Amino acid sequence: MASIASIQLGAAQLTAAFLFGGTLLYSSSFAAFLFKTLPPDEAGALLRRAFESFYLWLIATASVAAVLLVNIDLIACAVLAVVALSTVPLRQQLMPAINRASDAEDRKQFNRLHMLSVVAGLTQIAAMAYVLLRVF
Repeated sequence: MASIASIQLGAAQLTAAFLFGGTLLYSSSFAAFLFKTLPPDEAGALLRRAFESFYLWLIATASVAAVLLVNIDLIACAVLAVVALSTVPLRQQLMPAINRASDAEDRKQFNRLHMLSVVAGLTQIAAMAYVLLRVF
């Protein structure tokens, strides 16, 4: 019979892997898929709506994984807590600013803000990979 600690570790590992895989898939292929299959206006509108849900999912999943790791690995827990907390301003501030720049057709501002979101996303993915390497 598995101990509570081993079940908790397994749940933490699965949740962290789900977070990493889901974020990697969404970030690397979802937008490209939309823009290849839909007209640009439709793809952009759908992407805006999808990012709101994606960021909520990322916050929730990173938070759950962090809680599961709290008494297993405090460093991994803290890293995932930072991922969850850092997603809040991305969702609440950066994405609306990107949308405003896009609506205003301010390509320079859009490109700058979009690059910031890409760097933030890649940093979060690297942090998730670090956690996976620690807990597996």
